[in-house]
Amino acid sequence: MIANYHTHTWRCNHATGTEREYVEAAIRGGLKILGFSDHTPQIYPDRYVNHTKMRPDQLEDYVNVILALKKEYEKDIEIHLGLEVEYYPAYFDKLLALTAQYPIEYYILGQHNLGNEIGDVMVFAPFTSDETLQRYCDQVIEAMETGCFSYVAHPDVIHYVGDPQVYEKKMYAICEKAKELSIPLELNFLGLWDQRHYPNPDFFRMVGEVGCDVIFGSDAHQPERVWNPNALAMAQEMVKKYDLHVIETLPFRKPER
Repeated sequence: MIANYHTHTWRCNHATGTEREYVEAAIRGGLKILGFSDHTPQIYPDRYVNHTKMRPDQLEDYVNVILALKKEYEKDIEIHLGLEVEYYPAYFDKLLALTAQYPIEYYILGQHNLGNEIGDVMVFAPFTSDETLQRYCDQVIEAMETGCFSYVAHPDVIHYVGDPQVYEKKMYAICEKAKELSIPLELNFLGLWDQRHYPNPDFFRMVGEVGCDVIFGSDAHQPERVWNPNALAMAQEMVKKYDLHVIETLPFRKPER
């Protein structure tokens, strides 16, 4: 593992440590590339606030800090500036307009909520609704089709516990679209290390069968998680078991309107 593009900062309110600590940890771990992709601000209506994302007024500081570290550490590590974005159709154009003011290099798709978030389903909690699973798959596919996302973070984060045959049919569609569009799917180290419901072996069996590109992502919310050899070892076991095609570096797709 030479690169990690999934790194958070304190601005999302559920990560700790300074940006410099993440960079130093990446260097100690032997990474050659570190991408910051904190949870993007969203422009919500009616003064709604999501306290697990940075605020719009924090974006400029985020950009300035990462760019300063990129310059300072240019001889030690390659640093990139990205965002983890949820695709909300009602707000997506406004988000693109906001981030276009800054040199954002890439978006990764991290779809934690359905619809436009407010009053809708968060996908972490276990559920059995086939309709909800279908909505998740449709929204992820629609996001990929925008051409704005460089990869899909934890594509199997949806916690469906219904009919396995329904899961396979619906999630196969995500794999097939990712293959068609050459968009990598992330094997998420946070889920591995915390023993969450993802990475889902059933999903990554499909990923291997379809032949999608796979990328490792630390999903680091603490500096010590940027480089996690134990999670890497677990990920490598999955790679062998499901014959996954892993790419080491990420070709960026510029998020543009």
